[in-house]
Amino acid sequence: MSGMRPTGRLHIGHYFGALQNWVRLQNDPAYDCFYFIADWHALTSDYADTSGVAENTLQIMIDYLAAGLDPAKSVLFLQSAVPEHAELHLLLSMVTPLGWLERVPTYKEALENVKDKDLHNYGFLGYPVLQCADIVMYSVPDIAGLFVPTGEDQVSHVETSREIVRRFNAFYGLEIDVDALVEMPNKKFEQLLNQIPNLSTAHGWKDVLADKLSNPPAEARVRQNLNLIIRHEVAASGFHNFIEKCPGFVPYVRQADKLSQPESMLTKTPKIPGLDGRKMSKSYGNTITLSESDADIRAKTKVMVTDPARKRRTDPGNPDVCPVYDWHKLFSAQEPGRLEWVRQGCTTAGIGCIECKAAMAENLIKWIAPVRERRVKYEKNPKQVLEILDAGSKKARAVAQGTMERVREAVFGWEKKRKEVASGA
Repeated sequence: MSGMRPTGRLHIGHYFGALQNWVRLQNDPAYDCFYFIADWHALTSDYADTSGVAENTLQIMIDYLAAGLDPAKSVLFLQSAVPEHAELHLLLSMVTPLGWLERVPTYKEALENVKDKDLHNYGFLGYPVLQCADIVMYSVPDIAGLFVPTGEDQVSHVETSREIVRRFNAFYGLEIDVDALVEMPNKKFEQLLNQIPNLSTAHGWKDVLADKLSNPPAEARVRQNLNLIIRHEVAASGFHNFIEKCPGFVPYVRQADKLSQPESMLTKTPKIPGLDGRKMSKSYGNTITLSESDADIRAKTKVMVTDPARKRRTDPGNPDVCPVYDWHKLFSAQEPGRLEWVRQGCTTAGIGCIECKAAMAENLIKWIAPVRERRVKYEKNPKQVLEILDAGSKKARAVAQGTMERVREAVFGWEKKRKEVASGA
């Protein structure tokens, strides 16, 4: 499960950072792949002007298909076409502490660094909750694993989702045999409660014990408070920690996860700096898009930054600190002897940077040609692209509807209540 925001056409950094791996995973029969276009996420920062979202969505879908994503092997869908994502986001937000969101590193960094947009809104703060909903929506029963392809810099995002899911399961996946606890002899009940001081949030237990030992016992209050306190304790420390510290509760408390915790699927991504040596980003204007023309590729790469120590043609250089060499490793590796030619020529000043860039540009053009050819085919038939996106969204929604049926029952118990009412009638 993964996705991208529709903020413009995709570039070669997107391909090597994500799309290449997505294509590999879809071709592995061990995985059911869901890839989406996150148009709601685009609103978290670009809510003031949504005029480009629809066109950008179409262009990104074309890029997905051009890069090799296959609707016969992957479910390709639009986030807003599956409204269940918004419903799950709402329910998850009810159990997510505000402090968790405020300490997300990317949230604090964006507030400090982004000055041209007002990010002081719930949508931006709650981005990780919506992201969690996007992921765990596809945690079907008996799933072997729910994986999110990520780089090292995105692991913290997945960990936040894991924390939210653990808390949700603690409240709504916990099965407590309250009847057995309430009916337990007072002495045994008191011995069981003596384990509670091992927990960090041990409050309210003395009141429960007093109600149980009173004459007559306040059973209704014991039942209500016992259920509430156990849920809060499990939410605070986690189910396994709770059982480890209070093993006496094993016969009476069981965890039945309603949502699966996602896992990061760490993938090595090749280094691909932007034309100016910084991280490749549309906001920096230092990219080569998947739709770039040959002429633009030659013109843009001609002015790429190189080893800053190589100021004159006669100065030897160091390929290992040169962005052009990073690109050579991606696009020239298939050409026999080219990488050796670059390293030898650079370190001895046998070739100039202009020669080196030109050779790399020609190999980049060869690499991008089939991607661009597929792209042109889909550009000429946008109706077909939207039909593919609509069909994928219907597939995704069918799964999402099943998930939300289980989630609603876990939260509200309406099916259970209806059966109780029907049997009583």
